[in-house]
Amino acid sequence: MHSQLVVLGAGPGGYTAAFFAADLGMEVTLVDAEPRPGGTCLLRGCIPSKALLHVAKVLNEVRELDQWGIHFQSPRIDVDAVRARAEKVVATLSGGLQQMAKQRKVRLIRARGSFVDSTTLALEPVDGAALEDTQLTFDHCILAVGSSPTRIPAFNLPTDRVMDSTQALALPDIPGSLLVIGGGYIGLEMGTVYSALGSTVTVVELTDGLLPGVDRDLVRPLSARLEKQFAGIHLKTKVAALVDKGSAIEATLEGPDGKTSATFDRVLVSVGRRPNTKGIGLENTSVELNEHGFVIADQRQHTADPHILAIGDVAGEPMLAHKASHEAKVAVEAIDEGPAMFDPRAIPAVVFTDPEIAWAGLTEEQAKREGRPVEVVRYPWAASGRAQAVLRTDGLTKLIVDPETEQVLGLGIVGSGAGELIAEGVLAIEMGATARDLADSIHPHPTLSETLSFAAEVQLGIATEVYRPKREARGA
Repeated sequence: MHSQLVVLGAGPGGYTAAFFAADLGMEVTLVDAEPRPGGTCLLRGCIPSKALLHVAKVLNEVRELDQWGIHFQSPRIDVDAVRARAEKVVATLSGGLQQMAKQRKVRLIRARGSFVDSTTLALEPVDGAALEDTQLTFDHCILAVGSSPTRIPAFNLPTDRVMDSTQALALPDIPGSLLVIGGGYIGLEMGTVYSALGSTVTVVELTDGLLPGVDRDLVRPLSARLEKQFAGIHLKTKVAALVDKGSAIEATLEGPDGKTSATFDRVLVSVGRRPNTKGIGLENTSVELNEHGFVIADQRQHTADPHILAIGDVAGEPMLAHKASHEAKVAVEAIDEGPAMFDPRAIPAVVFTDPEIAWAGLTEEQAKREGRPVEVVRYPWAASGRAQAVLRTDGLTKLIVDPETEQVLGLGIVGSGAGELIAEGVLAIEMGATARDLADSIHPHPTLSETLSFAAEVQLGIATEVYRPKREARGA
């Protein structure tokens, strides 16, 4: 069996590449071991987690209505119904992908694919399913096999009480107590969900702050909220051991105050993700990997093998679905000999906690590392009428601006809906907009989107709600 283009992996990058290539007239085969297309993001990642985070957000908002004098009884949570609703969302979207593949005449093959050589895949049946052929040759292959949760051998206990993110998203139950190992975005998002549903959550993070690598101005309001919401947040602390006690897991913690132990009903291990480059026969091709196991690809997504391109998580950080989708179109256009190149000025990132954190472009810390002069502008949401009205004054909008040209180089937001607000910042950065451009773009009032233009006004010294000493008069 032969295909002009084979896409290995049916996640956001994979199916985007397959559909786009088919739209351009290519004959496409999409290979994935899952029973449904969608990849980690749709089946057990972005989509189900955001469905559960929506539930958590509504529960927390209902509880906050106490401040308005509106009181509800404690909710009765039907875990089976919550799980079924999240699965319905996944099934609807995955079914839609199958229908679109059919409409575009993209051949779907459920199998494990591994490279025999640079132009041949060996196909291994999954769950005993029959295959038309056990080998598939191709002119080009786009590698889109994604990533998996990092596993720590010492934590691989023979019990379902120790979970990775995939198992946690399956929502097996609502444990009385949950230990989250890792204060990154996955751990905090899942901790938020379980806390809202009624679990007592404790987070352990090896570094000195939550969300390592994220702007501290943005993390600070989230940390303050989570300190009230979670039972404990232990920084500069490691989990030295986990012991299965049958009815619970005993964890030994080593931190600034010495060694302690505690028991938990369940443990979530969320210490990062690794690219799925092992066990797929890449050694039989000319594809090269870097020291972290990622496939080395250029700006047109070409690898060292002329027949193979790579996109998404497997092609390096940041491991984000929207980056994969964008790279997918670049890769297909590269095969089609188009002029495309992956060279974005800004790739937005969002942490869907409460409050949300979102950022794009240059960060303050990055500018410091590079010795790059920038002007940093902060607009506190306490000055926002909309934030006051919805009791979310813990937010902040932050601009990174070039001091000479006043061009917007970076944007960070922490607050309710930050993930939706960041898109305007991405557009501003990509278009080379200045602070004046943002300030002069009329934003609707009262909205949280105003905080972007208000932050720009702070930079210009013309903000209504925030006092800033006037600049020296021109010509003085």
